[in-house]
Amino acid sequence: MAAMKILVALGFVAILASLGSALYFMMTEGRNGKPKTNNMARALAFRVGFSILVFLGILLAWKLGYIRPTGIPLH
Repeated sequence: MAAMKILVALGFVAILASLGSALYFMMTEGRNGKPKTNNMARALAFRVGFSILVFLGILLAWKLGYIRPTGIPLH
C-alpha cells in the first residue's frame, strides 16, 4: 500500500513538472528573435499522458486489491 502511495505521488510530481516546463517554454520561446518550437505542445502532451497513466494505475491497483475505497462512514 505504501508503494502505491509513492507511485501516485511520483505521478503527480511528473504532471506538475511537465506543466511547469510547458509554462517555461511558453514564456521563453518566440521572443528576442528565437524561433518557436513545439516544446510547449510536447510538454502538454506528456502531461496528458502522465495523467492517463496515473488514472490507469489507480484503477489497476483497485482491481488488484492494493487499494480500497473507504468512503465516508455513515453513523
